Amino acid sequence: MRTNFDQLLEAGCHFGHLKRKWNPAMAPYIFAERNGIHIIDLNKTAVKIEEAAEALKNIAKSGRKILFVGTKKQAQEVIAIKAQEIGMPYITERWAGGMLTNFPTIRKAVKKMSSIDKMMTDGTFDNISKREKLQITRQREKLEKNLGSIADLTRLPSALFVVDVMKEHIAVAEANRLGIPVFGIVDTNSDPSNIDFIIPANDDATKSIEVILNAVAAAIQEGLEERKVEKADEEAAAAQQEEEAPAKAAPAAKERRARVRKATTTEATVEKVASAEAPAAPAEEAKAE
Repeated sequence: MRTNFDQLLEAGCHFGHLKRKWNPAMAPYIFAERNGIHIIDLNKTAVKIEEAAEALKNIAKSGRKILFVGTKKQAQEVIAIKAQEIGMPYITERWAGGMLTNFPTIRKAVKKMSSIDKMMTDGTFDNISKREKLQITRQREKLEKNLGSIADLTRLPSALFVVDVMKEHIAVAEANRLGIPVFGIVDTNSDPSNIDFIIPANDDATKSIEVILNAVAAAIQEGLEERKVEKADEEAAAAQQEEEAPAKAAPAAKERRARVRKATTTEATVEKVASAEAPAAPAEEAKAE
C-alpha cells in the first residue's frame, strides 16, 4: 500500500463536513458521525488511493499527460510543487471555461505567449511605443499566470486529477463530456457520481491533500521511470539487431556468390563439351561452298 491508516489519520484525512451539508451519495464512505461532523472511513480511503495510483501509473507509463487541477488556496502550492516534480501540467489559478472543450483556442493563447517572447528577443519590441509595450507586457503576465503551467500541453490530457470536485465542477463537466477519466479527492459534501476514481478524504486541509498527492505523484514517477527503462531496452535491442544484421548478411552474400560462380563454371564446361563433341563438316561440302 502506498499509504496506510496511520498516515491518513495523522494528516486529518478523516474529517468530513457537517452532517447537515452531506451528500447522501457519499454514505458508503462515511464511518461515523462525531459532534455533528461526518468521519470518513480511512480504510476505504487507503484502498481507493491504491486503485487511483495504479491507474495513474499506467497512464504515465504509456507516455500520456495527466492534468492536475486545484484552485483553492489549500491546494495551490502543493499541486504546483508535485506536478512540477513529475513534469505534469497543472491549473492552480482560475479554471478558464472551455479549457478542454475548446482546447484549440487555449492553444492559440499559449502560442501568443511564445510570439510575445519572440518579439522581445528579435528587436520588434524596441520599435513600438511605450504604451503598446506596457499593454503587451501585461497581457504576457496574465497569460503566464493562467496558462503558463500548461504551456507544454500540446494536446488534450488523458486524465484529470481534481482536488475538491465540487469547486472544480466545470472542469469535471468538461472532462465528462469529452470522455476523459477524472480522479478526484471527494469530501462528504460532494457528488461522486461523475468521478471515475473516487478518493474519499478531507479536501480542505493542506496536509490531507499533500499526503494523497505524495502517494499519487510517487506512482506516476514509477510509471515514468519504467517507461524510460523500457525505451532504453528497446533502443538497445534495435542497436543489437543493426549490429547483427551485417554479420548475418555476410555468409548469405558469400553463399550467393559461390552459387553464381558454380553456375557460371558449369555453363562454361557444358559449352566446352558441346563444342568438342560437334561433328566436323565434310571436306566436299566445304569445297562446294
